[in-house]
Amino acid sequence: MNPKCEQYKVKMEKTIEVMKHEFNTIRAGRANVAVLDKITVDYYGAPTPIQQIASVSTPEPRMLAIQPWDASALKLIEKAILASDLGINPTNDGKIIRLLFPQLTEERRRDLTKEVKNMAEGGKVAIRNIRRDAIDHFKKAQKASEITEDELKSLEKDMQDLTDKYVKEVDAESGKKEKELMEL
Repeated sequence: MNPKCEQYKVKMEKTIEVMKHEFNTIRAGRANVAVLDKITVDYYGAPTPIQQIASVSTPEPRMLAIQPWDASALKLIEKAILASDLGINPTNDGKIIRLLFPQLTEERRRDLTKEVKNMAEGGKVAIRNIRRDAIDHFKKAQKASEITEDELKSLEKDMQDLTDKYVKEVDAESGKKEKELMEL
């Protein structure tokens, strides 16, 4: 592959990483620590991720246990979880907050699958935008006589190959997440 395509390849890889992270924040009936990634606690006036002020574990397949290092943060964590869009009521025993993930209904599974498809489509659009930016950049370089027309054609082909590769990866990742969501 042409070294001029390398920076665009890195951007596409980052797009895939962001999309995978987004997929992990969708709860699939199983306890997954990543669902807490978007939730921040107002801890001493600063928005702080839960993982930075508490240990989070999965004692059972459908349960998360959150044990703050500072007992005064217990109520703050509980409040942040209630205020989030997680849709789970935390149980607080004075030392540990437990989140019990209920089995997903068929309708909720379908809704989440649609959400995954929308995220995947967003990832594909981002990858295509990177390809478009790269080709625009290469065309300007060709007009400025920095590269030849043959090099331009070669670069365009390399970018299309990269785009195809990463679009397939988006499809594979979204397929895995959809399968996970539809499992009972």
